[in-house]
Formats: sequence, structure tokens, C-alpha cells
Amino acid sequence: MTEQASFTIESPGGPREVTLTYERAGAGEPLLLLHGIGHHWQAWQPVLPILATERDVIAVDLPGFGSSPALPEGLSYGLSSVAPVLDAFCRHLGIERPHVAGNSLGGLLALELAREKLVRSVTALSPAGFWTQAERRYAFGTLLAMRRGARALPLPVIERLSRSAAGRTALTSSIYAHPGRRSPEAVVAETLALRNATGFGQTLAAGRDVQFRDDIPEIPVTVAWGTRDRLLLRRQGVRAKRVLPGARLVRLPGCGHVPMHDDPALVARVVLDTSR
Repeated sequence: MTEQASFTIESPGGPREVTLTYERAGAGEPLLLLHGIGHHWQAWQPVLPILATERDVIAVDLPGFGSSPALPEGLSYGLSSVAPVLDAFCRHLGIERPHVAGNSLGGLLALELAREKLVRSVTALSPAGFWTQAERRYAFGTLLAMRRGARALPLPVIERLSRSAAGRTALTSSIYAHPGRRSPEAVVAETLALRNATGFGQTLAAGRDVQFRDDIPEIPVTVAWGTRDRLLLRRQGVRAKRVLPGARLVRLPGCGHVPMHDDPALVARVVLDTSR
């Protein structure tokens, strides 16, 4: 069931109210799911029913994405602001130290939550923050091009493109290895989510100098990378392993940057294995 939660968080300018939209399903130990930049909680739909058989799953729209409003004035979109927002959100729901799985930006946020010892385990799928500056510029350029395309195309054109495998490939091949498998409805919805993301620009700007450099020795961490990731190249997983020597590094054969759609069963197994 999709719901909204409103809660108060401290900021340099005083208390601010934040509202986040989320989907919750299943029972068991809590598992928080975090999507990437420009996406929405529905990024996790292919794996959510599998995960919900063993976990209390909470898939959230990050601030300024999906149906979650932008952060209030006085709160930035940097890691040091968004991670406490997510912790406050979990506490509002009566959850302390959930397991967390994140993709791309969500993977970076999951690792930041672990660095602050706010979670029980982390599964980071192609997490941001292990790039060289050239790789970061390439990824940001690709994301900006996708955003410009989403904003330039009229809705009838997006809908028409989504009805063919070639059109779905044109719209989403940067993030999926098998874009033709996506449903037309899902492609339209995620293209509109990218178009309407109020937090996109500020989140991208906040990521310009981000480099994840801290080990997380006391929490189970899995870093998983799709072998066909065209946005954050898989060699970044090797760098992540150097930073996080105790982490499990997993290959996701045939998967792109958002692997939940390319191989839901494999991704669900990786997440569940990490959160045992």
C-alpha cells in the first residue's frame, strides 16, 4: 500500500517538516529500499514481491523524487542531510536500524547510513561514489541528457515510443540491459518521474565532489555490479572492494545499471542473502 509519512527534522534554520511517499509490504525484519537519481520507488517493483515473502519491505521515494515533495528550505540534498532524513523517516515508522538495499544514488545513501551505523546490513547495487572524475562527468552527462530528453518529449510521443521495443530502448537503454522487456506503462511512468523530479538538479550538484572513502568493518556489506552497466562502469566495483575490503563483491551477469528489472530473481537473492 502506498502511503505518505510527515515528520520533523532539525536543520541549521530550525525544525523542518519533511514528507516522503513509500510503499510497504510483507513481514519480517525491516528492509529499506532506495532508488537512484531521477527514479522512484517503483524501480523496485520487480523484486518487491519476492523480498516481501521474507522481509517487512519499505520502498521509499527519496526527497524530491517520485511523489515525495522537495526538501524544505534549509535542508540540502547532500549525503549529510539526506541520510538523517532517511533515519528520521524509519524512526517515524517505528523502525530502528533496518537492512537497506540501494541502487546508484540509493546505494551511496545506503553506504552512508551504514557508515553512521544506522542500518543492520547493506546491499549496494552499482553505488555512486567510486568513480574517477572522468567517469563521474560521463555519468552526469548521460543523466543530464536523459533528463533533457524526458523534458523535451511531449507526453503523446513518450507514450507512442513506449509501445514498441525500439522506442523503449531509445528511452531507457542507458540504465537497462534489456529495455525491451519493460512494460509500456512502466517506461512512461519512469520517464515522467525523471522529467518531474524536483530534486534532480540539486542532488546532481551535491554529488560533484562525492567520493566514498571509508571502510565499514562492522556491518555486512554486499556490493553488486551489473556486467552490462553502461552508466557506472563495472570496474568501479573493484574500487569499491578496495575501499570496503570486508565487503562481498558480486557480479550480476547480463544486468545493466538498474538490475532489478534485468534479473529480479538474482537481485532478490543477493539482497536476501546479505540481510540474513
